[in-house]
Amino acid sequence: MQIPKVLLVNDDAASLFALESLLVGAMREHEYEVITAASGSEALRQVLTHEFAVILLDVNMPGMDGLETAELIRTRKRFRHTPILFLTGYRNDDHLFRGYDLGAVDFLFKPIVPEILRSKVTVFVELARNSKLLQRQAETLARAEQRFRLLLEAAPDAMLISREDGIVTLVNSRTEELFGWPRELLLG
Repeated sequence: MQIPKVLLVNDDAASLFALESLLVGAMREHEYEVITAASGSEALRQVLTHEFAVILLDVNMPGMDGLETAELIRTRKRFRHTPILFLTGYRNDDHLFRGYDLGAVDFLFKPIVPEILRSKVTVFVELARNSKLLQRQAETLARAEQRFRLLLEAAPDAMLISREDGIVTLVNSRTEELFGWPRELLLG
């Protein structure tokens, strides 16, 4: 299974280093990879090459701020539902409303409380892990169902499957030949 990735975006090198240090310390318990970006444009480059379990994005950055960066990240289909946590040093209702409109899951206000940061990141990493696991299980189930349908169709005998109430849900071509009715009329 691929190790989940966390993207940290902050234009202040000291803050970026501090956040990374907080998360790397927790990483020993919860396996994930931390990737950093020092600007919105660098974050966009990272988004093009990686899939992230969660993105921590500083709101106040020169050039492209965190809100603009989030808006551009959300234009990529595979990141429409990626959790974004905004980091900010001041409470601004306009930023809050716009951030939540862009799909932010939360705002963390500076100074960041290490335990809260680690806890939130861990939750989103685990959610991403579970989502990937469910996706793989659904794919496995779909492949098994497809194999079953192929076997049913290849059977030399007429076969049908019905629910407990007698409603026919699946028939093979031999059943159509036996009853002389098209499959669409036999189903249901």
